[in-house]
Amino acid sequence: MNLDDIRAAAGRISGHAHRTPILTSRTLDERVGAKVLLKCENFQRMGAFKFRGAYNALSRLSADALARGVCAHSSGNHAQAIALSAALLGTKATILMPQDAPQSKVDAVLGYGAEVQRFDRYTDDRETLAEELAQQQGSTLIPPYDHPDVMAGQGTAALELLEDAGELDALAVPMSGGGLMAGSAVAATSLQPGITMIGVEPSTANDTQLSLAAGERVSLDAPRTIADGLAVWTPGELTFPINRKLVSEVVTVTDEEIVEAMRFLFDRMKIVVEPSGAVGVAVLLQGRISLPGKRIGVIISGGNVSTDRFRELLG
Repeated sequence: MNLDDIRAAAGRISGHAHRTPILTSRTLDERVGAKVLLKCENFQRMGAFKFRGAYNALSRLSADALARGVCAHSSGNHAQAIALSAALLGTKATILMPQDAPQSKVDAVLGYGAEVQRFDRYTDDRETLAEELAQQQGSTLIPPYDHPDVMAGQGTAALELLEDAGELDALAVPMSGGGLMAGSAVAATSLQPGITMIGVEPSTANDTQLSLAAGERVSLDAPRTIADGLAVWTPGELTFPINRKLVSEVVTVTDEEIVEAMRFLFDRMKIVVEPSGAVGVAVLLQGRISLPGKRIGVIISGGNVSTDRFRELLG
């Protein structure tokens, strides 16, 4: 994957994905001591950046592959992205979702017309289940991050940010399997070689942080965090080498700090952000990224949180 792949993906998703806004806050700038620019993918179609990679990947399938359908495994946002993309491209989708996935995300997947099958994220191997499902159906498996077209599609978020905001000193990106970071890092470092790429993970799901320290992919035991979209066991096989090369550091935040960031974004900026999407702002509010006077981009990865869950977390 390179910058040309990301630019090609931008062409494919143009007119289908939203070019999401960049928001700023004087209060946030004062708290951080820097100029912060938020790329708000909570305003993306289906509520998260995942639509970019899903649509790009599905749009590259042959007519025969589309006729046979697609499948995926996801805790929610990739599931919704595949379901919506499949509906737009006229194919069927079957999604494996954890039993504890937020009901609002399950309902959204069903609402887009996809079939949902459930699994236990703490005991089942979701990748094996998905591969078996694809073989049974004859469908194409589209993984949530370990796929060149998915990574390229996700990288269009950073591409747009840099095109619209201009030069940045650093870019903070939420990390789960690493697809958003891999695409963003390739786009950002290609356009601005001096930029600092900073990954952000929940403190209980810091698989990439540990893997970078070890120099190889490390696996965790069933991470638990309110940021369900970031609760992965190990970095992606394809994403990790890219992120190992291009990411400067990975920092972590606790669930309590994530909630504080969600509250700040709602109270001060009047936007609803899901836990996974708030981690970049959380790490800034906690002072774990200190770049006085610099320009810092942050990707707000999504806003898919139900009213009841939002009230529960902030209550």
